[in-house]
Amino acid sequence: MEKLLDTIDAPADLKRLDQKELPRLASELREFIIETVSEVGGHLASSLGAVEIALALHYVYNSPEDKIIWDVGHQAYAHKILTGRKREFHTLRQPGGISGFPRPSESAHDAFGVGHSSTSISAALGMAAARDLRGNRNKVVAVIGDGSLTAGLAFEGLNQAGHLKKDIIVILNDNEMSISKNVGALSSFLSKKLTGRFANTLKKEVEAFIKSIPRIGERLMGIAKRAEDSLITLLTPGMLFEGLGFHYIGPVDGHSTDDLVRTLRDINGLEGPVLIHVLTKKGKGYGPAEEDPASFHGVGPFDIGTGKPRKKSSLSYTNVFSSALTEIASKNDRVVAITAAMPEGTGLSLFAERHPDRFFDVGIAEQHALTFAAGLAREGFVPVTAIYSTFLQRAYDEVFHDVCLQNLPVVIAMDRAGIVGQDGATHHGLFDISYLRHIPNMVVASPKDEDELRHLLYSAVGYGRPTAIRYPRGACLGADMTGPMKEIPLGQAEVMAEGSDVTVLAIGTMVAPAMKAVERLNAGGVKAGLVNCRFAKPLDSECLLKVAASTRYIVTVEENALQGGFGSAVMELFEENGVKCTVKRVGVPDVFIEHGGQEELRAALGLNAEGIEKAARTLLMGKNKSVKIVC
Repeated sequence: MEKLLDTIDAPADLKRLDQKELPRLASELREFIIETVSEVGGHLASSLGAVEIALALHYVYNSPEDKIIWDVGHQAYAHKILTGRKREFHTLRQPGGISGFPRPSESAHDAFGVGHSSTSISAALGMAAARDLRGNRNKVVAVIGDGSLTAGLAFEGLNQAGHLKKDIIVILNDNEMSISKNVGALSSFLSKKLTGRFANTLKKEVEAFIKSIPRIGERLMGIAKRAEDSLITLLTPGMLFEGLGFHYIGPVDGHSTDDLVRTLRDINGLEGPVLIHVLTKKGKGYGPAEEDPASFHGVGPFDIGTGKPRKKSSLSYTNVFSSALTEIASKNDRVVAITAAMPEGTGLSLFAERHPDRFFDVGIAEQHALTFAAGLAREGFVPVTAIYSTFLQRAYDEVFHDVCLQNLPVVIAMDRAGIVGQDGATHHGLFDISYLRHIPNMVVASPKDEDELRHLLYSAVGYGRPTAIRYPRGACLGADMTGPMKEIPLGQAEVMAEGSDVTVLAIGTMVAPAMKAVERLNAGGVKAGLVNCRFAKPLDSECLLKVAASTRYIVTVEENALQGGFGSAVMELFEENGVKCTVKRVGVPDVFIEHGGQEELRAALGLNAEGIEKAARTLLMGKNKSVKIVC
């Protein structure tokens, strides 16, 4: 039998199917997604849970004229396949292939670029306002998960949508999960929901009772009918959304294409904002993902039969951070840990198990996480807030206003700093040095290896001031971690090799390849030195000024944007002290970096041993005057 999926290359093909065929197509889509992701990796559980939603939306509406905005984009794989990217799907998140997230430059059906959570409602409202200004009549739909709804931005969008009364549709995909299990009062409120069957039965019973009252009359029937609707709303989460000015519909079975299609068609006559509450199961259709959706949120290649990864996992920086913080907290009862909905992703699950009273998961609310941490710090605790570098961008004002301005001892553990890999431009942590080091009182540090991460974390707890530690995604280098954790004096660099011709000043992940580059340079007759600077702020000015006085050429290397980064800090130091030297900065240029393997991307940017060696030799030969900077 020919697969239905083989006949679908665009939403128009989908509309030619009989509605009764949609469940079969849903099964084929799940099979296709599982087969592909098992080979190339990707975000599996979320997309499996949203297959029927994608099918119903494209079956009823006319994309790209009708706008469909997927929050985050983890759940949009079926959408991508149905909108002309089926044959390219095997290139998912691969260099030169399609993105793991919706992207307007990739397809007209991707109405809005996403990668971070909770933006869909605000974007949809903006598109609805633009539609009305133009006098158009197209539909605008935002699909948002209940985890994303915990962020303040989502409520800002809901509040404005209810006020403006624009015709938009919000589909709340409620699976009780973000990446990890949802937390918070909103999650508890949504969980107190009636099943669609129970709600419908209740409505029928109320209606039958009303009709049984003799001579009620049409007017009183209308009043009673409104009372019935109010009762249902009161007994479901609709009370919240009706209060915000939305028509609330639901709960609806999110794995019934019939229910979804019928609901989407039934709301056509409604004016103003509508919220459809859809119940789904994350990982639907694949046993291992249903049983452990958090582990199957983002996966590498895996064996479909067992669900086990094909590549044996090794010790990661996240693992080291987890163990070190848990050990530190065992000896210091003032240390508390905070995560923004990612206890597994940031490694804080172990801390939560060992120190449950001092662990806080605030949900997808990075801004709240930092101000919450500031409140704890004000009362004498030392909060360690573990957040991915790319997500910390959302809490910039809180870092400035609530933490640094008050000089509070909040430690920010920035996981996934630098090149992240297949998630691409939305997830690379390439800007944190630049957006943190200019804030007064802030310390910005980055370890050269996993052992130094332990020491910097231990030290940061004792510095008594705002401190951010950035460390990468991925496997450790194999450093010896048998010794006890020890304090690294604030701002102290480490001279790893001395040289008179050129000195490489490296920070974080760039120290290891810089060491290889220096060894090659020395083997070729160049007297090259290396300093592990450790701190982007404060710099070890005494050490660096001494190096600049004895070395003619300086190469700075960082896995961060060049603008305002570590290299810029070094140049500022030299300018302030009247140092005459030639500086070449190696880092990330002023572009957004696409998705691909970490090592592939680093090599393309010159952030490996070969690239660092080449930069030093080119500087020494004087052949690249366009990048020569004389301080």
